[in-house]
Formats: sequence, structure tokens, C-alpha cells
Amino acid sequence: MAVVLGQGSHTYRVEEGWGTLPEGWDLGDVAGTAVDAQDRVYVFNRGEHPMIVFDRDGNFLNSWGEGFFPHAHGVFIAPDQTLYCTDDGRHTMTRHDLDGTLLMSIGVPGEAAGYHSGEPFNRCTHTALSPEGDIYVSDGYGNARVHKFSPDGRLLLSWGANGMASGEFNLPHNIVCDADGWVYVADRENHRIQIFDGNGRFEACWRDVVHRPCALYLTPGPDPVFLVGELGPSMNFNRGAPNLGPRLSVLSTTGSLISRLEVTPAMGLGPGQFISPHGIATDSRGDIYVAEVSVTGWPQLFPGKPMPRPIRSLQKLVRVEG
Repeated sequence: MAVVLGQGSHTYRVEEGWGTLPEGWDLGDVAGTAVDAQDRVYVFNRGEHPMIVFDRDGNFLNSWGEGFFPHAHGVFIAPDQTLYCTDDGRHTMTRHDLDGTLLMSIGVPGEAAGYHSGEPFNRCTHTALSPEGDIYVSDGYGNARVHKFSPDGRLLLSWGANGMASGEFNLPHNIVCDADGWVYVADRENHRIQIFDGNGRFEACWRDVVHRPCALYLTPGPDPVFLVGELGPSMNFNRGAPNLGPRLSVLSTTGSLISRLEVTPAMGLGPGQFISPHGIATDSRGDIYVAEVSVTGWPQLFPGKPMPRPIRSLQKLVRVEG
């Protein structure tokens, strides 16, 4: 029997076993995913073939990026159908066409800026574009910053510092820009989403609605919603506790909770369970693709238990018309 998640107009059926790889291939951690205008799904992963492309039915099409990406972290597809790839191991944001040709690179490959120096980049995490084409990069593990670049890659400004006050960050892990130019930052370890204007001025904060927001995605179309992938707790005392995830949540554009996409227990490899939701994308039919860093997450959530290999790190949730 199919597993169904969510409620009302945000109801989804879990499609088990989606995505067929060539014999002997293993995704490992899947850090991010993106879907192009033809519903081809780009899977940015930490295996030997960093960018794997499927059609919407899960058939393998091709791969690229071999030997280029040491540690995939985030991928974003722009309206012009180019891909912005953020690699926290390479300390770069690179732009590619859909076949993988390099079009732009920001950052010094393999060289990190000083730890919490505020300079780009020290383990950057994700990329977003303004309506005018300006580039925002969240710089999260070795910095607590957001950097804004011109469309041709010139640094315009940076904002943020380590901390918990408004405009400060404790791991800016994902970033989104809406059609009005507002910038949304998943401030993961502060359990909140912060909102800024296009020049980094703090505007608002969504608290008390998400737990360790890791993936952040704004759906396209006239009635957008935010899809948030939340990490569950990893400490021994609350690991597996209810109402903390891991899970997906649907939020309105004002930050109110619309739906939770979760089963009980939430943590695991069963249909609709999650280990570590890290990236989200949707296709033209509203189906959701969820990328998980399951290899990284498994020992934190199941210490001492052997990790299955290959381990599932990608799920498709099919929208149920109601």
C-alpha cells in the first residue's frame, strides 16, 4: 500500500525506488537537486559521478562533473536554464549549462577564506538569484555570511556575523530569493528562517515553526509556498523524539505552517521517512524530489548500527490531486 504524506492540497504519495542508476553506480550523499523546463532532474551528489540526470520517470540520461566537484552541497537552476553549483569542499560557486560546460566560477578552487573572516568563501552552502540576476551565496560552515555578487561575478556586498541576534547566523545553510527581491536564509542551527531586503537589511524572522531548517525551496507559479527540509535531533537524549523531524514542512509566504510531510516514526529509511533532507525541487506537475545526505546522517542518527550500502538518498513524492 502506498504511503501518503500531508493533507489537503499538499498531499503526496511516496514513489518507492524512483531513479535507476547504471550497474555498479552509487549516489552516496545527495546534497541537492534541481529540475529543468523539460522535467529532467539533476541530482548533485557526492559519488563518483557528481551530477546525474534523470527524466521525470527516473530513467538515467547522463552524468557530468567527474573529477571537478569534491564535495557537492547545493544546486539551483536559473530561469535561463543554467545551473549554479555550490561546492563547500571546493569553496566555489560555479555556473554551468545543462550539459555541464563551465560558464562562471567565483571563489578560489580548493582554497578557503579565513575561518569566520567574512571573506568569500569558507565552505559555502547554496546560491540564489535576484529578479535582476544578482547572485546571493550563503557562506555557512566556516563563515556566517551572505555575499551578493553582480551577474558577472563582482562582489557587491556581504552581511552577517556569527551569533543569534537579528541578522546574525549560526550556519546559513540555504538561501532563496523571491520575485519581489526578498532574500530568505535558512539559519539552520538557530532554528529559524531570516528575511532580508536585497541589500542585506533585516526585515523579519520566522521562529517557532521549523527545527534545524536545512533545505529551503520556493515553488514556482502564482501561488508559491516554501518547502522546508528539517533535520531531526542527533543528541542521544532526544534522537527520535516526536515532532522534531526529520521531515518536510510546507509554509506560506508569510511563514505560517500549512502542512507537515512526515510519518511516525519520522527517522529511518522506510517510505516517507527521512535521514537528512538536504535539498528540494519540484517539477511541472508539482511532484517533489528530496535529496538527502544519508551517508553523513546515518552514524549521527543510528550510532553503532551498520549502514546499509547503497543507502537511499533520494525520494520522489508524487502530488495527489484532490
